[in-house]
Amino acid sequence: MATQAVKTQSAKTRHNISMVLIYVLLILIAAVMLVPFVWMLSASLKLNKDVFAFPIEWIPSNPRWRNYVDIWTKIPLLTFIKNSAKLTIIVTLLQLFTSSFAAYAFAKLDFKGKNTLFLGYIATIAVPWQAYMVPQFMMMRSWNLNNTHLAIICLQAFSAFGVFLMKQFYEGVPSELCEAARIDGLSEYGIWARIMLPLSKPALSTLTIITFVNTWNDFLGPLIYLTKTELKTIQIGLRMFISQYSAEYGLIMAASVIALIPVLVVFLALQKYFVQGVASSGLKG
Repeated sequence: MATQAVKTQSAKTRHNISMVLIYVLLILIAAVMLVPFVWMLSASLKLNKDVFAFPIEWIPSNPRWRNYVDIWTKIPLLTFIKNSAKLTIIVTLLQLFTSSFAAYAFAKLDFKGKNTLFLGYIATIAVPWQAYMVPQFMMMRSWNLNNTHLAIICLQAFSAFGVFLMKQFYEGVPSELCEAARIDGLSEYGIWARIMLPLSKPALSTLTIITFVNTWNDFLGPLIYLTKTELKTIQIGLRMFISQYSAEYGLIMAASVIALIPVLVVFLALQKYFVQGVASSGLKG
């Protein structure tokens, strides 16, 4: 008994040491990943000449808070933020609707060619956007949607990844619930709206975070389709701090901090559902 107790205590000790080492390693990795954000925040409070000074002054001795005032007058930053917010909110809502709607059909309805259609749709994830970027642009131009927000909205309103994510979650919902609802006279639209959507909050939250971040940070799409200043987004607007001969890095970093806030707020608001949504949708790395 004494020997068994010693072995058990030794195993617990080794387990505790292993957990401590793992947590220390994770903390170090997290600290390394946070370094660029700390540097961005530090650079946003410096003069342009001090941004790349070495050694790095992580806490500026004379913080230049004026940078956060100048960014609103140097460029129409408020207009860019409004445009980004408009596009991001509309695209996110549309993707939530179209992805959950299509995913319900693929997961819970039986129709001819369902598997082939789903496989073909999901296969588009493997095709890089650059491969069909030019034909897509020519199509939008032929529809006179160039230089409009509607072009960005139409292109990003549907997501193969979103359909895949939602379908994986819906398949985990017992089909008996749908059958019982049909027996009670509920239509397929009613089942989707009253049963599937309320149960899919984790998956919807995960898709919201992914779509919001991708749309808010999108650079190439608005760069191609939007040339008028009053239509540009925040990511395109940051380029206006770069002139032909120099770049105002202090102002760029200050504007980047402002642009990061909405993404941070959305992630923090939905983070408790994020891991649950990824796990329950079968997206295991």
